[in-house]
Amino acid sequence: MLGVTLSIVVGTPLATFIGQLFGWYWAFAQVCLLAFITLVMIVYLLPVNPHEKRSAPRTELNAMVNIQVWLTLGIAAIGFAGMFCIYSYLAPALVNITHLTPHGIPPMLVLFGVGTVIGNVIGGRLCTRFRFDSVGIILALSAIFMLGYPLAMHNILSAAAGVFLVGCLMALAPALQVRLLEVASNAPSLAAASNHAAFNIANAIGPWLGGMAVAAGYGWTSTGYIGAVMALGGLGIWFIAKRLERCKSSSSEESTDTL
Repeated sequence: MLGVTLSIVVGTPLATFIGQLFGWYWAFAQVCLLAFITLVMIVYLLPVNPHEKRSAPRTELNAMVNIQVWLTLGIAAIGFAGMFCIYSYLAPALVNITHLTPHGIPPMLVLFGVGTVIGNVIGGRLCTRFRFDSVGIILALSAIFMLGYPLAMHNILSAAAGVFLVGCLMALAPALQVRLLEVASNAPSLAAASNHAAFNIANAIGPWLGGMAVAAGYGWTSTGYIGAVMALGGLGIWFIAKRLERCKSSSSEESTDTL
């Protein structure tokens, strides 16, 4: 996930800056150019490993019958939607609530990106120490940070802190990735791909809900409250996953004692 977070540091602010200078269509031209360069680099620089271990498609698909896989994907799709909700409407919130000039937006987007990089590292370390419990910790902090976001946006310094902290919520990504690889150990390729698919669902749900709130007249910072609700929804799914895991563990111990 480090590549994704680094792209947020550089790519989004750069696209915003280019769009402001030359027009929005040049931002998309930049995306096309970078995609082409990436394709060329993959073809010529990515080594081919003939001894790479591959799993059968049926084995990969069998992992999808595991309820823990679906619960983890649900946490990603719901719990992560709040961050995307805030991020999608961050620029108009900075202009209309914080009263930044349009040229002040790219530095704030860079700050958000730096938060995602740091959050990615922190999330990995939390996962190493607390395993699946780290997901619950991060979601609880997410709800708190997002509740504070609407208040923070009224001052430039507190807005900068709020933007950075919301970016740090990317800590959820590595924790969920590790969880998926644990519960779908026989299907690592499908698990990794499904994780990104769940994030894309979050990227659709969050902005959609945020757009509904803004269109209803609740203001640009209402996205923070929606984000907090989504984080709590993800936390609820995490509780269910933990509960089922404990029940399964208790059943296994009782079976062992009986034998």
